[in-house]
Amino acid sequence: MTFGWPIVTFFTMFVVLSMGELASSFPTSGAMYHWSCKFGNKNWGWFTAWFVIVGYITALAGIDYGCAQFLMPMLGFHSSQLNLLAVYALLLVTHGVINQFGIKLVSWLNDFSVTVHILGLAIMIGALFLFAPKQPLTFLLSTTTPNITPFPYWCAFILGLLQAQWTLSGYDSSASVSEETVDASLMVPWGMVIAVVVSSIVGYIMLIALTLAIKDVNSVLKATDAGGNTIPTVVAILVQALGSTAGKFVSVLAAMAMWFCGLGAVTGCSRVIYAFSRDGGMPFSNVLKKVESKHQTPVAAIWFTVCAAFLAAIYSGAYAVITTISVMCLYFAYITPVFLSWKNRRLKPLVKGPWNLGRYSSTVNLIAICWTVFITSVVSLANDFKAGKTMIGLLVLLFAWYHFREKKRFLGPTWLASEQDKQPSV
Repeated sequence: MTFGWPIVTFFTMFVVLSMGELASSFPTSGAMYHWSCKFGNKNWGWFTAWFVIVGYITALAGIDYGCAQFLMPMLGFHSSQLNLLAVYALLLVTHGVINQFGIKLVSWLNDFSVTVHILGLAIMIGALFLFAPKQPLTFLLSTTTPNITPFPYWCAFILGLLQAQWTLSGYDSSASVSEETVDASLMVPWGMVIAVVVSSIVGYIMLIALTLAIKDVNSVLKATDAGGNTIPTVVAILVQALGSTAGKFVSVLAAMAMWFCGLGAVTGCSRVIYAFSRDGGMPFSNVLKKVESKHQTPVAAIWFTVCAAFLAAIYSGAYAVITTISVMCLYFAYITPVFLSWKNRRLKPLVKGPWNLGRYSSTVNLIAICWTVFITSVVSLANDFKAGKTMIGLLVLLFAWYHFREKKRFLGPTWLASEQDKQPSV
């Protein structure tokens, strides 16, 4: 990842810059769903909304599944799949309960999570650089493990881009709160860009710190605890580099950060499902769009999110598959409105907001489109193409469902109909 992380960061910037321009032109909490409706039509919007929902659900699954893997050795549990799923389910339930009954608590915890993330990263990076034995910088450029696959190393390098691309996603959250943001046409694009820049820099520093702290590659890859239970690689690096007590303490901070991310993911995903249900885009929309009167939360949407995330983990059976599906769906959602705006730039020119790319807009858009096609195609090959086959199945299902049921029934967001009425008939 010494070279992979900067490469992914560089091309992701083209995606976020393209999205920022759309967010400035049309600031709306519907974000990619509304952008696709505006620059395309309701059909594009429907598919984009589903990509967002599946992307968010699998992102939640990846976050909490990873958190469960971190917690297993610290709780002393045997690393069986049943135990892992039990811890994973418990994490999802805690997020569901808090989101249902504690809307004020969720708000406070989301604010507090910023402190946990900053403090946790500072402690982890500082401890590794100051106290852990370190490899020489040339270690970052060395090939330290044998290639046991029939493919050359460059294939492994490309597949390894998944982890960086998975990390650099979710920055659309700024766009989802556009209608609650002061001066959204400027603040939302900057929020998205800054999120990618900060995540890429801090993430790269953390990656270097962890890599240089590896004493022996094979020992951290095959690490087990006293009971013979498998230990996640990052936990093994921290424990070996910092000692058992300090290593586990830092691992707990990392698990806490993941738990807070999962809590926010349930909140975000349930609100997307609720909003899409108001437009009639979901099955059982009448149920999913209901808001519980006492706590003012979309209860059905919250627990649909939790249950779907649990089923996603059971189906995939592997962390890499979950994260791959998440990356593919989210980046399909990110790039669809960008593609529509770029494709229709002569027929329906984008009304530029105060934050725009000027004469470089089309070039930046085209590079973003090409990168998304490349990275989603490449990561689909992971785990014997299971994620790729899943995406093909999902696309076939969505196309069939839309064609036979939703094409005439789904009307899109309410503002779309009024906007179309204003357009002169041809």
